[in-house]
Amino acid sequence: MTDHANRGYRRMFDDDFSVGLFFPITTADGPIPPLGEQTDLAAHAEGLGFDALWFRDVPLFWPKFDDAGQVYDPWVFLSHIAANTDDVALATGSIVLPLRHPLHVAKAAASVDRLSEGRLVLGVASGDRPPEYPAFGVDEDDAGELFRESVRTLRTVWAEEYPEIETPFGTLDGSMDLLPKPTTETLPLLVTGHANQPLDWIGERGDGWVYYQRTAEDVAEQVEQWRDLAGEKPYVQVLHVALAEDPAAGPERIHQGYAAGTDWLREHVRDLRDAGVDHVMVNVRQTDPDRDVRAVLGQFADEVLAEL
Repeated sequence: MTDHANRGYRRMFDDDFSVGLFFPITTADGPIPPLGEQTDLAAHAEGLGFDALWFRDVPLFWPKFDDAGQVYDPWVFLSHIAANTDDVALATGSIVLPLRHPLHVAKAAASVDRLSEGRLVLGVASGDRPPEYPAFGVDEDDAGELFRESVRTLRTVWAEEYPEIETPFGTLDGSMDLLPKPTTETLPLLVTGHANQPLDWIGERGDGWVYYQRTAEDVAEQVEQWRDLAGEKPYVQVLHVALAEDPAAGPERIHQGYAAGTDWLREHVRDLRDAGVDHVMVNVRQTDPDRDVRAVLGQFADEVLAEL
């Protein structure tokens, strides 16, 4: 367990395996989700036993990408959900560091961590939507360097009082301090994808690695590579799930996941666990838009989570 382990990180990684849920929580179709029930569904998911709730950072909607995330600003939404849940971990998947000033990220993240009593786990990324970079005045070619400098800045201002640091974002001369500090010396950082970095850099400076859906066989090979570089730091995988009402329904590939019944999904998630995955974040996708999302979550909890 990393020295940076706060309450949320321990909830996700103290045991051998855990499962989280991506916002938006919905069975509706389309890139822009209905917003009205998300707070109630978050509390419902916590009651069903999901270990984490994951929040997207999508600053601007790009129709070509066909995904608006949970629509709400992640920091505002995190604070709101924190106030309406008790113990579930709150994880970002992921804050796009090159598009945000690291001092703003540091203050917002530490604030959410304090207000949630240590439940924030910060997933971070370098971005994957090319039009966002010019919209924020950032050269896409600089994204890798800006990501590294953001991580360095975050670690410094969380851990040190009145720090001195010079970065492409600005200079701190030791006369000012960032408040509040997080509940631990520095917040746990989970790097998503490669973030324009070599894997050994992620293994050394991150507190875990988030990667996209792969077969269980490919995951086992990738986890082994990760363990060689990062030791026991956790490996997290994204899994999009379109849950069929019939438990025996066989699998069909969808983007970043599978449409299937719970019999097959239970075995797939078990295979991921046995391959060394520490946490799976589930994104519920549409199969039947008329089916109540609570029924889908309940079926997944009863027939997949409970069996694992």
